[in-house]
Order: sequence, then C-alpha cells, then structure tokens
Amino acid sequence: MSFTVLIPARLASTRLPNKPLALLGGVPMVVRTAQRARLSAAQRTVVVTDSASILEACTAHGIETVLTRTDHPSGSDRLAEACNLLGLDGDDLVVNVQGDEPLIDPGLIDQVATLLQQRPGASMATAAHAIASLADFTNPNVVKVVLDAQQHALYFSRAPIPWWRDGATADKSFQSLPSPAPLRHIGIYAYRAGFLRLFPTLPQAPIEVSEALEQLRAQWHGHRIAVHVTDHAPGPGVDTPEDLERVSKLY
Repeated sequence: MSFTVLIPARLASTRLPNKPLALLGGVPMVVRTAQRARLSAAQRTVVVTDSASILEACTAHGIETVLTRTDHPSGSDRLAEACNLLGLDGDDLVVNVQGDEPLIDPGLIDQVATLLQQRPGASMATAAHAIASLADFTNPNVVKVVLDAQQHALYFSRAPIPWWRDGATADKSFQSLPSPAPLRHIGIYAYRAGFLRLFPTLPQAPIEVSEALEQLRAQWHGHRIAVHVTDHAPGPGVDTPEDLERVSKLY
C-alpha cells in the first residue's frame, strides 16, 4: 500500500499564536508532528502551509513542504491544492494529520489508510475510540460518532449520541455511561486525492453549519465514511498554552 501524509499548518491561532512554530524540546511542533508521521508506512510526508516561516522551519529540519495560496477558505481547499502541486492521481491515498498533533500514533495513521484502501465504497476513513468519561460524553467539544454494522459512520455530533433514553434523568442529564460505550471521534482522515479535490466544491450542508463539523458535508452529499475503532485514545493535541506546557514536559 502506498499513501501520502499531508500536514496542514497555519500561523493563525486565536488561543495559541504561531502554534506550529512553538518549540517542543527545541524543535517546532509542526516538525515534531511530521517526524512522528514519518514513522508510519507513508511513502511521503509533506507539510502544507501558506507561511514562509513554517516553510523555512520545516526545510531546516529536512521536512518536505509545499507552499499554498493564502486565500483558501478552508483546510480542505488547501489540501486540494497540495494534491495538485504534488501531482497526485485521483486514486492516490492521502492521510490528513493535523499539525498540532506531535504525539500522533504512527500506527493509527497506517490503520486509517489501510481501512480506506479496503473500502472502495467509502470516500473517507477516520478513527474513533470508546469514551470512558461521563464528562466527555456530555462535553460539546468532544465530537461523538455512531456507526452502522459495517463500521461506517451514521452521524457525527457534539451532542451525547446515541441518546440513552433509559439512562437520562428527569432533567435530561446522565449519571453513568450507556453500554456499549459511546465513541469519540478522532480527527484524522484518509481520502482519495480525487475526492479531496471534489470536497471543497460541494455546497455546505445545513447539518454541517449547525454542528460546525465539516465531515457532515460529505455524509449529507451521500459519501460514506469508514471508521477504524481503536483501543487507544490518542495523545493530547495542542490548542492552548496549557496544552503546550503539558506536552512540552514529554520532550
């Protein structure tokens, strides 16, 4: 199996300015992420950015980088341009790893890519793991997913799904988790390059706007998303200064 890892990285971040260049053990975070991705079975790992500063930092550490336009409305548009710049064919597999995931499991990258290769009827593949905390189940910042019998996503939501009717109290709260455990979505995606070029041209979906979840656009337009369920929760990403301090201690 052959696939390419694309790592989008932008300097714009309201909670942690210049996040991709934040140092972890003296090395920029986006470089740390690319180094982890290189431990996967990917034939190529490429940082995708619109920033000359990120390009220079990655090049200094031997990380392949492509510079895209600055006017893309979404990350998907940026990745689609990268597919063109890299000359990827429509059937080529691409795994999107976020640049703020310096603890990404290389094995998870391989599993998501393999799943998409094995599912010709799916346009995308992603991952999930069982939720062990009631706080996570009810937290709107934790995205949940429910699956069908073939491990395709039925729906993604910030709400607690599936709704546990018999476990809800009179005030619509929960005292414990349902069984089997609900699933937390992990934000890693595999695509075929042809679909990645198509996706930004699809009109936004009403459910996508309501939930603020871009993957719902694919489902709304009839595309299937295969889901790999892993036994291991991913390492923490970096969104805030507190996250950066916590992850820095590991380096």
